[in-house]
Amino acid sequence: MKLATVEYEKTQQTALVTGSGEQLLLLERAHHDVTGKPAPELETMQTIIEGGPAAREILDRLADEQPASAIVDAGDVRWMSPLPQPVQIRDFGCFMDHFRNARARIQGVALEDVELPKIQLERPLYYIANRLAVTGHESDVVWPEYSSLRDYELEFACVLGRGGSDISRADAPAHIFGYTIFNDFSARDTQLEEISTGLGLSKSKDFSNANVLGPWIVTADEVGDPYQLEMTARINGDEVSRGTSADMDHRFEDVISFASTSTRLYPGEVFCSGTVPSGCGLEHGRFPEPGDVVELEVAGLGVLRNRVVA
Repeated sequence: MKLATVEYEKTQQTALVTGSGEQLLLLERAHHDVTGKPAPELETMQTIIEGGPAAREILDRLADEQPASAIVDAGDVRWMSPLPQPVQIRDFGCFMDHFRNARARIQGVALEDVELPKIQLERPLYYIANRLAVTGHESDVVWPEYSSLRDYELEFACVLGRGGSDISRADAPAHIFGYTIFNDFSARDTQLEEISTGLGLSKSKDFSNANVLGPWIVTADEVGDPYQLEMTARINGDEVSRGTSADMDHRFEDVISFASTSTRLYPGEVFCSGTVPSGCGLEHGRFPEPGDVVELEVAGLGVLRNRVVA
């Protein structure tokens, strides 16, 4: 099941995506047309997630019936982030070869000479992204004036359906509601300045629309094995990156267990994978320029498309 948040007739709507995305079923309208009753549990993606099995039963019924009165063309909506304001966004470093590739380029050394810190190999470390600087499919990303080195990052993410603390690795998959694509746009010149201080990331990751999620959330039951997904990036239609989720050194079971240690997690949190190897310009030297269109495709999750604007 593919679930989206869109703007239709100037209002925010949750929707069920049909087929490959050409049409959408507006969920609240569909529920009213089928039952004659309102459906507060379908009002937002967050209420759907928090609704658990009961909300899923409603969604399954609407997916079966699909009243024609609630179906709209995708061309008539504005895509939003599936979660317009996520409860939280944590971006993990799950692909060690991404860091090896990046360090080799930055330091000007051979790849085989790169040695990552032991803690990075042992723990799925992360930073907390700005959950209020989120946008969705087909939106423009206006680049900040303080940066002239633009970059994309080819990632995907899981969305938590259940919260909890001290979650075991074995129990972690039951906490996943679904998956979506994540583009972590990064001001690389600013990032290099910031990491030299040892204080971590700041304005290199924190600007309007820097965090792109979408185009929708695919529920976990439909994705199947999340560690066999081909991942591709294109700039203006030309392929610039290709990888696979099979190369994750830390998996979502690891990151959920690690992040929940002595900390409570909540439904609707977004846990991002980090960049797949070769999945950004820093690794291979092809950076987006103003006017370029960046497309991220993850098998089974769709295509996330954005234009970079000066």
